[in-house]
Amino acid sequence: MAAKSDGAALSVQTTENPVPPPLQCMVAAEPDQGPSSCRYASKPYSLLDCCWVLCSLLVFFSDGATDLWLAADYYLRRDYWWFGLTLVFVVVPSAVVQVLSFRWIVYDYTDISGSSSGAVAAVSAAAAAAAVSSKGGECNFSTKGSTNTNKQRGGGNTAGAGTESGTRTCCRVCMWLFQSILHLLQLGQVWRYVHALYLGAQSSWHGNRGHFHWRLMCECADITMLRLLEAFLKSAPQLVLQLSIMIHANHVLPLQGLSASASLVSLAWIIASYQKTLRDSRDDKLPMSYKAVIVQMLWHFFTIGARTIAFALFASVFQLYFGIFVVSHWCLMTFWIIQGETDFCMSKWEEIIYNMVVGIVYIFCWFNVKEGRARFRMWLYHTVTLVENVSLIAAWYLYRGPNTSDFYALIVVCVVVCSYALGIFFMLGYYCLLHPDGPVSAAQWGVCVEDGGLMVESCVTPAEASHLPPPDVVTSPPRTLTRTAGADRGEVVPGDLAVFQVRSTTTISPALAPRPLRTEGPVIRIDLPRKRYPAWDAHFIDRRLRKTILVLENTSPVTPRIQYRSLSKPKEVMEYETTV
Repeated sequence: MAAKSDGAALSVQTTENPVPPPLQCMVAAEPDQGPSSCRYASKPYSLLDCCWVLCSLLVFFSDGATDLWLAADYYLRRDYWWFGLTLVFVVVPSAVVQVLSFRWIVYDYTDISGSSSGAVAAVSAAAAAAAVSSKGGECNFSTKGSTNTNKQRGGGNTAGAGTESGTRTCCRVCMWLFQSILHLLQLGQVWRYVHALYLGAQSSWHGNRGHFHWRLMCECADITMLRLLEAFLKSAPQLVLQLSIMIHANHVLPLQGLSASASLVSLAWIIASYQKTLRDSRDDKLPMSYKAVIVQMLWHFFTIGARTIAFALFASVFQLYFGIFVVSHWCLMTFWIIQGETDFCMSKWEEIIYNMVVGIVYIFCWFNVKEGRARFRMWLYHTVTLVENVSLIAAWYLYRGPNTSDFYALIVVCVVVCSYALGIFFMLGYYCLLHPDGPVSAAQWGVCVEDGGLMVESCVTPAEASHLPPPDVVTSPPRTLTRTAGADRGEVVPGDLAVFQVRSTTTISPALAPRPLRTEGPVIRIDLPRKRYPAWDAHFIDRRLRKTILVLENTSPVTPRIQYRSLSKPKEVMEYETTV
């Protein structure tokens, strides 16, 4: 097919292994007066981000080490039943997460390392062609006969090519061996944390531009997804188990308290970390400050603590009924989530499995999975959990064993009530004082958001525009934004910061329409509607799409920008665009 840019002829041809339909993205070389395109928003990688990753690694080690230490202590005390249960809740979830992590690595590196993939070659060709055409040059590029061309040009360099191929094969074998050993030793997530630190340092070194920022965001997304799954498969059941053992024995061992505390901190930490990483990855949302992350962690720490203590108290008296209660609550929450029609995954069955996993999360805490006002859903959930906690505590108090005195029982009830009240207090503080208020204007970050019939504009004067960074520099989002009560209604609020307004595309006057910024370089137009927050963008959860973008990152001298398909104004393929 042919593509033109500023009058330069361009040809990109491919007939083998076409890209699947969801990956039909367009690599566009923007002309000077072309339509405004999307630029991925990046925030500077700071020392606080590095410290946060190190603390996450410390929490990960503390949770696993204390559980293994406690299991060994049970074995030495000849409590083989508690030893077996404690060990099962450590080994099985860790093995599941390691298998999933290794599967992702295999999928990410298999086709990238193999140079014979037609889809990857086509994407590389399109990226190179778009990069050349964006500079105003000419390029006649074809992937159809690339094998014969390489043979003709490289006939005299057979020995050099063979040496290079052998070195590449050796490096590939070493990489697979290294990753296999790491995952067999249950250290796959440790490697991902270390890799995230390396990518963060490289991203900061290169001024948060180029390929390292993309890989950093992808790695952080993978880590938080894996840790969230492991937390509710390992830490949450382990916490309930150890609390039940302590209540049943009416005695607390130091290791039991240490293991339960580490599990509770791990749960609260990973939920807050997941929300922060998700917001950092979305260019239509303001990032969370670390103050907000800490307050959200305290919110989940106290609410989950109260919830698990109530579970443990009830399970110490009614083991069978506790199992029935947990299964019933999970089924109810899963049905509620499915009825809400979430949009996280790329297929229907993956979405159902995801909803079932979120149903497990809902056994312990609130987790927003649907765009829109979540106030009613959140308060409904907390009302249900409050009624459940009160019922569980009341049942334990009435049917507790004779060894539990009234004074001890009253203290336990007060602990549960105060913990839950503290959690609600921190939740209100987060939403009233520290929650990022609404979406940020994409024009502030150099991004064009075309979704739902709304266009976000930036009121920037020509004098202010002269101080803007060059088009190839990825600007960072503001850490804080002044709350504007009338922003959702399209009112202009004065202030020291840039003023943003959201208006319908049908009411925009041509005289008031802002002049599109002049941009250069390729634009990745993804032929999919953008998922709504709090879902991940498609290029994070669809690994085929992510792999295609990473190939474009590696082959383009200029960092590509991403633009999703508009639901209100479907774009047509222009003359200067190349469909991959």
